[in-house]
Amino acid sequence: MISRIDLRGDALPEGAALRDLLPRAEFDVEAALEKVRPICEDVRHRGTAALIEYAEKFDGVALERVRVPARAIAEALEGLDPEVRAALEESIRRARIVHRAQRRTEHTTQVVPGGTVTEKWVPVERVGLYAPGGRSVYPSSVIMNAVPAQEAGVTSIALASPPQKEHGGLPHPTILAACALLGVDEVYAVGGAQAVAMFAYGTDGPDGCAPANMVTGPGNIWVAAAKRYFTGRIGIDTEAGPTEIAVLADATADPVHVAADLISQAEHDPLAAAVLVTDSVELADAVDKELEPQIAATRHVEDRIVPALTGRQSAIVLVDGVAEGLRVVDAYGAEHLEIQTADAAEVAARVRNAGAIFVGPWSPVSLGDYCAGSNHVLPTGGCACHSSGLSVQSFLRGIHIVDYSRDALADVTHHVVTLAEAEDLPAHGAAVKARFGWKVPGREQ
Repeated sequence: MISRIDLRGDALPEGAALRDLLPRAEFDVEAALEKVRPICEDVRHRGTAALIEYAEKFDGVALERVRVPARAIAEALEGLDPEVRAALEESIRRARIVHRAQRRTEHTTQVVPGGTVTEKWVPVERVGLYAPGGRSVYPSSVIMNAVPAQEAGVTSIALASPPQKEHGGLPHPTILAACALLGVDEVYAVGGAQAVAMFAYGTDGPDGCAPANMVTGPGNIWVAAAKRYFTGRIGIDTEAGPTEIAVLADATADPVHVAADLISQAEHDPLAAAVLVTDSVELADAVDKELEPQIAATRHVEDRIVPALTGRQSAIVLVDGVAEGLRVVDAYGAEHLEIQTADAAEVAARVRNAGAIFVGPWSPVSLGDYCAGSNHVLPTGGCACHSSGLSVQSFLRGIHIVDYSRDALADVTHHVVTLAEAEDLPAHGAAVKARFGWKVPGREQ
């Protein structure tokens, strides 16, 4: 079912040459950008009227308003299955433990006597969160976005999720229930690029949404394209592409576990990537054999799992050893990377590029998706080589506060003036000279 790429025998190429040998989903954000541009500008000019029109066009829902009433949020929580509520509450509890520990504190460094630089961390003022509502419903994404924003100290949080025809034009009730549990009471029934535009520009009227400083949350290619369109106007987390799992495994891995984990990500989307990197042909064969019965026993087979596993983005990659496998997974830069080898913790410590690393047989990606305490909003498409997953830091800005005394500035003045002259910026030097009665051009001494 799943294709194979054999990288054994020859020396592995370096850098981009190795990345080019590895499977990857096609995800052309640039092409989508031209299609979302008019939608975004329409929202800018027509506001809520445009949002209502796009809800009917894209979601098949005739809305009178886009702001979700407070009562609907409360009723969603009241009607939530008790077991689902307990699971969401535990997910929130664990996420808070991890993210609260990430909060940075102000730190002052004395550079010289009389000269200090303080770094303080200030949360962004307002954040717009996006929760998808297409093929699946993701209350877990509400948690993964809201908790770090709240722990960072963001005081104004709004959430958008697509309106659902079967739920009277409201977002899915489980999404609304998660908002209630988190205390997020500003919710909009808006999906796609138009939701990002709503947060970027803001809208007027009784249902008006104030502009946000930042938008985070996963979504489809149209959401990713809208984020790119607004980069520079607002902050974003990442242009999330199709989900990915890579498993680095040797002969000690259990093929039942490996197959189950590959399928678990394939069920997200037909473009989802599932990659096994191994030095064991026996394991590769066993995983291949194990896929069929496990797929037959689950759902979303023909519309998601089979297209994902048979697509160009998924493969079993054969390598000569774990060391070579490490080079491959570092080149791939997976969103989720499982290490199922002997000495898994030691191997995991050597990984440089991954959104999140799951160590050993008892730390599957599914745990991280819901209840590990880690965040599941992670870089995709190889972006883990330069970007991080969502965290408290995503919502904080570091500001340096410089405080020098007269003597401390006097002590370094000659260096400032020298560097200013070296860069042909004499006014920079003059700004320091003026404080000590030095000759300043244009001013009599």
